[in-house]
Amino acid sequence: MLKDIRVFSADPVWRKILTDLEAVVLDSPDVADVNLDDLNLAFPITTLELKAAILKAIDNTNILKHVFGEQVNLSQLQTQIVVWLYRTGGMSVAELKNVSGFAPNMTTHAVDTAIYQLRKTYGHDFILNKDGKYYLGKL
Repeated sequence: MLKDIRVFSADPVWRKILTDLEAVVLDSPDVADVNLDDLNLAFPITTLELKAAILKAIDNTNILKHVFGEQVNLSQLQTQIVVWLYRTGGMSVAELKNVSGFAPNMTTHAVDTAIYQLRKTYGHDFILNKDGKYYLGKL
């Protein structure tokens, strides 16, 4: 769920949870993508809320530059979608809605519209859908 994201936490319980979520748990905050101890998370927290908080805390400039080959300006939701698909390798619409702050069963087309706009700008093959999951394709 958090594969290859480098996260620091001094708390042994959080370290175990992060390991279970496939994050790379580091012993120093200096080289981490996210310092979980600095996020001031509200409890109780679900796994998806934790994932969303970690992904939101990451500086996405380098990811966007890697995906597009140059610096681009996207809306916040478009940026989140590209980064989440890049980091996770694929997500369903319900997962994208949840990490975007919408309830999975909420009637909204914000995620669908953002994907449509990305495809319109960067080509239909930029974001692919296979078996109900969206993946980054090619530009």
